[in-house]
Amino acid sequence: MAKGEYIILNGEMLSASQSFMKDNRAFRFGDGVFESIRILNGLPYNLQFHIERMLEGANILSLDIPIHFSADYFKAQIESLIEKNSIQAGGKARISLFREGEGAYFSESDKAIFFIEVSHLPNNYFILNENGLMVDIYSDVNKSVNILSKYKSCNSLLPIMAANFAKKNKLQECFILNAKGKIIESISSNIFIVSNGVLYTPPLEDGCIGGIMRMNVINTAIENGITVYENTLSPQNLLAADEIFLTNAIQGIQWVGGYKSKRYFNKISKKILELINQRESKDILV
Repeated sequence: MAKGEYIILNGEMLSASQSFMKDNRAFRFGDGVFESIRILNGLPYNLQFHIERMLEGANILSLDIPIHFSADYFKAQIESLIEKNSIQAGGKARISLFREGEGAYFSESDKAIFFIEVSHLPNNYFILNENGLMVDIYSDVNKSVNILSKYKSCNSLLPIMAANFAKKNKLQECFILNAKGKIIESISSNIFIVSNGVLYTPPLEDGCIGGIMRMNVINTAIENGITVYENTLSPQNLLAADEIFLTNAIQGIQWVGGYKSKRYFNKISKKILELINQRESKDILV
């Protein structure tokens, strides 16, 4: 993945090599929220929903949001950065919104500032993984269920620890549990299971990220006659499932090939991804 040569920091176009970490509270304390946004055909995908979720999370963190921080404002900022970095097809953007100013836990200012970066991706569409992911459950640390659960916080220690567990056990992904031992998500994705042609995904009340692609998959499935239920999932549900797939904004859909001794198909995940690609870009051949 080729990194872009330019970034935007609080509205100012800068060289990507410029250091700005000294007083960055997102870097020092995880004091902020972020969004990862897919770029299709040189344009940010599902941007309105990403910005709405980011601003909701910022309000919960009691950030002082400037009045001009609207979806249209961020759209113009991201599109100018895409153009500056010459991304004409596939890519991804990340926007971080964090608290300005010095101070430790008692910050000297609550004003929100932002940082945007973009990268090229080799594909201008979502591609289903050829080989199914091998997964397991990470249970050393559970995720708390609270008002921050559905937002992407700059504090990412739990998924980092889960990813380290996956690497040590030669897995491609693993599932994260809430305090009640229920499966809520994976390292970087929401989870869906398929049983007898019906989709099941954990409800937001169980503590999962309120994923934009999760919402996209739910809507696409319903529009095409596939039943979807938001339902609490336990490890036993994994063993009873016909399929399991993961969703996030950058990769779209990834299917799970195996959990312990259980093996899965990818018929429904493939169908839904094809429907999303066909709907969102006339230039994409699936």
